[in-house]
Amino acid sequence: MSATRQLLALAWRESRTARRRLLLYMSSISLGVAALVAIDSFSENTIRSVHEQSRALMGGDVAARRNAQRGPAIDSLVDSLARAGISNVTSTGFSSMALVPRSGGTRLVQVHAVSAGYPFYGNIVTDPVAAWSQIQGGANAIVDPALLVSLDAQLGDTLSLGSAKFVITGSLRSVPGDVGISAAIGPRVYIPERYVPATGLVVFGSRVEYETLFKLPATLPSDAFVKTFGKRLAASNGSVQSAGYNESRLASAIDQLHDYLAIVGLIALLLGGIGVASGVHAFVMRKIDPVAILRCVGATSWQVLAIYSMQAAVMGLVGAAAGVVFGLGIQFAMPYVLHDFLPVDVELHLAPRPIVLGLGIGVWVALLFSLRPLVALRRVSPLQALRREPDADALRRARWDPLRIGLSLAIAASVLALGLSRANTPRRGIGFTLAIAGAIGILWLSAAGLSWAARRLIRPSWPFPLRQGIASLYRPGNQTRAVVLALGFGVFLMGTLYQVQYNILRSLDLRLGEARANVVFFDVQENQQPGIDSVIRAAREELIDETPIVAMRVASVNGKSATAIADEIEKNRRARDSARVAAGQRGPGRGARGGEVVRDRRGPWVFRREFRSTFRDTLTASERLVSGKWFGAPGNDVGSLGEVSLDSGVAVEMGVKLRDTITWNVQGVLIPTIVTSLRSIQWQTFAPNFFAVFDPKSLSAAPKQYAILVHASSPTAIAHLQRDVVARYPSISSLDLTLVQRTVQSVLGKVTMAVRFLALISLGLAVPVLFSAVAATRRDRLREGVLLKTLGATRRQIARIMLAEYALLGTLGALTGVLLSTLAAWGLLHVIFRMPFMPAFGPASIVAAAMIGLAVSIGLLTGRDVFAETPMAALRET
Repeated sequence: MSATRQLLALAWRESRTARRRLLLYMSSISLGVAALVAIDSFSENTIRSVHEQSRALMGGDVAARRNAQRGPAIDSLVDSLARAGISNVTSTGFSSMALVPRSGGTRLVQVHAVSAGYPFYGNIVTDPVAAWSQIQGGANAIVDPALLVSLDAQLGDTLSLGSAKFVITGSLRSVPGDVGISAAIGPRVYIPERYVPATGLVVFGSRVEYETLFKLPATLPSDAFVKTFGKRLAASNGSVQSAGYNESRLASAIDQLHDYLAIVGLIALLLGGIGVASGVHAFVMRKIDPVAILRCVGATSWQVLAIYSMQAAVMGLVGAAAGVVFGLGIQFAMPYVLHDFLPVDVELHLAPRPIVLGLGIGVWVALLFSLRPLVALRRVSPLQALRREPDADALRRARWDPLRIGLSLAIAASVLALGLSRANTPRRGIGFTLAIAGAIGILWLSAAGLSWAARRLIRPSWPFPLRQGIASLYRPGNQTRAVVLALGFGVFLMGTLYQVQYNILRSLDLRLGEARANVVFFDVQENQQPGIDSVIRAAREELIDETPIVAMRVASVNGKSATAIADEIEKNRRARDSARVAAGQRGPGRGARGGEVVRDRRGPWVFRREFRSTFRDTLTASERLVSGKWFGAPGNDVGSLGEVSLDSGVAVEMGVKLRDTITWNVQGVLIPTIVTSLRSIQWQTFAPNFFAVFDPKSLSAAPKQYAILVHASSPTAIAHLQRDVVARYPSISSLDLTLVQRTVQSVLGKVTMAVRFLALISLGLAVPVLFSAVAATRRDRLREGVLLKTLGATRRQIARIMLAEYALLGTLGALTGVLLSTLAAWGLLHVIFRMPFMPAFGPASIVAAAMIGLAVSIGLLTGRDVFAETPMAALRET
């Protein structure tokens, strides 16, 4: 015990001259710890808020949703439940064109028609506050504030929805469960449900969602209610969910978002580890003489290692603690950055687990990365106090130290463990670890390549400052690798973000430009089609296309009913989830049969959804056949059956292949078809695309609607055309495709801002890492500067030497980071977004230039001692 106290006392006294320096090195991990703590704490607070607000998010204890009105059997069940004390309220949701007669403004809106008492839980906050409580008092409407702006409307104005007129009595401030971004995609309008028939908007073919919310007695669990009455309430094509299920679904989505965002923090932490290693290496070089003196007075090699390891551990703890404090500060800023994407109002509290975990990971990373250079001190000989052997030679004997190799393996194992802890599956964790290793490997090889090229390509005829600066890239103890790693990762993260954003917006602009139509009318009934044509011709606008649309559902596949198939898939998924829980895994998995985990790629949604399909005899520009033959081709041989072409992805979800039979329910009429082709579809195009396309003979007699595409000559013409059509046919909806473009750009802008907020944390990490990397060679630069001054070099020449060195380092790090970001953006766009990729040289060049400037600025700033010191003063210090 006394020996330990003596070591602690000695470590404390010996650290007096090095505390600031060690703390600077350890600050490299602070931002990484801050990112982990902020993301973990915010995620935990968000999930807790979801749990606390789960009933408010749904509006009730249980929600039953359908795309068709309730039948007599369900009405009877709901009435009997009401008599048993289980209250219910209803909501009807659909899209419609909203018109303000005073201003003439029109806009596609999402209408929510609610009954009295809706919702049971959660408060819909309006301005004025009393508007919601008074909505049922007459033909009143409460709208999104964005709708007032776009329609040039104000409270008290009349709002036309179909054939009915409403008075705008308030605007929405918050709705439980609705994210802020939803207002940009589709402004909401709330009206009393009893006025829905007056609008005339719910007609044949209309897409309507009917919702019934139930409030259960405290003695009846929601899961038990769903188990008892769920199938009867859902009937054939509905769904019933409890508040607990909704909570689980939201928590899973937040958990997945947390895992992806935490990767940014983890990369930042590992970069900080590299900064720690660089800085501690410089610390070790300064401590060779003191260590030799300690060895002379009787200290063992392990005692020496313990002394400096204690110092590193304490400073690592301070750096990690600073990161925890900073992370908590970031956490309190995140709700403002992510407000538009959160389904709940997050109440922030100090979460102990993320704090302790972040602190522990930070100290562990700091200690591991600092121990690797520190173990070299064990091999410093006591004779070093007399020999004055060069520092590098004094440590060279420790290069193949088994302990150092073991620490390298421990670092690799720790990175793998952290990757596995941040991924849903071991496969993703290993892939993430390999990706980090690959990126570090590429940056490391590029730095080694620069050193190799600098040594061999330098020419005597080049100017002296340039030659000397290039020589600094391969001198002993150079900082090439550490600086390139720090800069390269910063450019890599930011460059990937900018390139993905650029390509998505570019693809959107191109597709909108390729689409001749800039306005589309839908929900057009057959008897309205001639009238719409006449309005378009009268306005002298160009009619592009009229696409028939038929609503239907899957009745059976290869003779097996769609309901039975969906139930089988759900059974397989429940078995899969049970198997994965038993195995201690989380996230989506595979189905199970007979105790064996098997693959089931089918999705129940295709057997329950309503398809809106079309019929035609040709392919469109956004489609291509991937297998089979088009309608009527020789060899199809379908007999009396109709032909259908499916999207290849939906075919996988259905579990069907060519020549399989599918029977469709079209308004009660069963239409049997055979799959004769599969298509690949470019869904990003601004043109009507369909999962299922039929040959004309199969559906030409079916009841149908039309989608009409028009090219209007100007934005004003679009507004006038929409106004004229809505005035004549209130039940028809229209969409300004240029408005879609602006909306998507607004959404992407907010997404970019949220992600950039986290990426900037990693970018800011480059600053302390660069300081640590540059400090690692400070003594070498000081000696070199002294020698150059002694030989007659001017201050200007020395500045040019340093400028050449850091400009080359910054350029290499930036260019390598741009290359990595280009590869990453290409992979994301091809694998995730399935979009073509075009390198964004402009944004990438801006990021690269900023990082080069950062490298040069830090290099010159930390090298100011070379300018200030006289040769004699510098020689005394060294």
